Amino acid sequence: MGASQTDLAWDTLVDLAPAGGDTGPLHVRLTSALRSLIASGVVPDGAALPPSRTLARDLGCSRWAVTEAYAQLAVEGYLTARSGSVTRVRSGVAPPASPPAAMLDDVARRAPYDLAPGVADLRAFPRHRWVEATRTVLSALPADDLARAVPGGHPRTRRLLAEYLRRSRAVDTGAAALVVTAGAGSAMGWLARRLVAAGHTRLAVEEPSWPVLPDLARRAGLETVPIAVDDDGLCVDDLRAHPDVRAVLLTPAHQFPTGAAMSPVRRAEVTAWARERDGVVIEDDYDAEFRYDRKPVAALQALDPQHVVLLGSLSKSLSSAVGLGWLVGPTALLADVAEPGGAPPTPGVLTEQIVAEMIERGWYERHLRSVRTGLRRRRDALVAALGRRLPDCPVSGLAAGMHLVLRLPADVRAADVVARAAELDVGVVPMSRYLGGGVAGHGGVARSDQLVLGYGNLADSRVEDAVARLAVAVRSRG
Repeated sequence: MGASQTDLAWDTLVDLAPAGGDTGPLHVRLTSALRSLIASGVVPDGAALPPSRTLARDLGCSRWAVTEAYAQLAVEGYLTARSGSVTRVRSGVAPPASPPAAMLDDVARRAPYDLAPGVADLRAFPRHRWVEATRTVLSALPADDLARAVPGGHPRTRRLLAEYLRRSRAVDTGAAALVVTAGAGSAMGWLARRLVAAGHTRLAVEEPSWPVLPDLARRAGLETVPIAVDDDGLCVDDLRAHPDVRAVLLTPAHQFPTGAAMSPVRRAEVTAWARERDGVVIEDDYDAEFRYDRKPVAALQALDPQHVVLLGSLSKSLSSAVGLGWLVGPTALLADVAEPGGAPPTPGVLTEQIVAEMIERGWYERHLRSVRTGLRRRRDALVAALGRRLPDCPVSGLAAGMHLVLRLPADVRAADVVARAAELDVGVVPMSRYLGGGVAGHGGVARSDQLVLGYGNLADSRVEDAVARLAVAVRSRG
């Protein structure tokens, strides 16, 4: 039955005028405008959106911009779209809060003594170099480069990122292709849709794991299958027990949240599994640059560029506000990125060129070395303070990244500590938040009595006081 005229959202005004200085790509502004209309209820549940050709004609833009906006909103859960049918606002489910607003609210709620994981060292952002790179780019950028975003990323940015990843992560960009993305999340949403189109129905994920990327996969139509991790990383024998699974998402360099690194044996096993199944390994390389006890290990992608897709971003090395990442995958997967709708969302050309300038002039890698030194010292100070204040709470996890795991005494519940710590202005997160299926893990190690402590956003001057307050929360009763 066709859509009735009353539920069509064809005549709703879509304002694409730049707001607050936002001169980003048209498809990004269109996505933001439609998201706001849906979240505010202006376009109600179940309303049909116009065909992409129609909306493109009405807005005077390319059809690609509209299809990209529709696809992104479908991944985020705002829209439902089926081949041969109209695109609608998802019915029966209240639209989630607008991601930008949600991000701002989260920042506003962060505790003064921030021990929650997932945030970069924002105080270390290289503002001076960023401003200098911006000035250089704006003075030299050809006017034509300001006209539109390049699907897959500007050639200069792609070249310099590929060179950097070959140097720093031994990524094989000769046997694979690199595209610039708007971040790991946008790359994952795009990749998940491609997996569904290729016939995949299930995606194996680490248990426990960071929930954002698995959630994007589920929104694209993939069922997630939890696979336990131990001190050697994802348990490949458990993965083999699911013969219908041909794709897996993992964090081999520094597993989140356990802090383990995938052992050489497991790395060989998972790439062998991918070749046997003609499958796909999605490598989330979220903070691999930050290893303090040795040089960072090479990317898993280098072992098998035809079966491993590498996702990375600047969210941990600079800030998620930069909104730039990359995807390195088999050339067959990325063969059509130059076609309309063929590439994942990309950042604005200015952002791309600023990052390229930072890399080319060596500023980005010098920034990484500085941040790595600062984070190593902060981690050492945090571990020392925990040893003094909470000697019966062992710490685990590699000397890497921006988080570690704290094991609580057997008679202390993590949820109680989190609540008491919040009253003391300390933000902490229980391991249970990252347990989708609630598995205990191999070796009988319970994970329900653990805290995941982040130190990326913790000021050096507050380490001792933060641990003192946390100790009070652990020792308190009632």
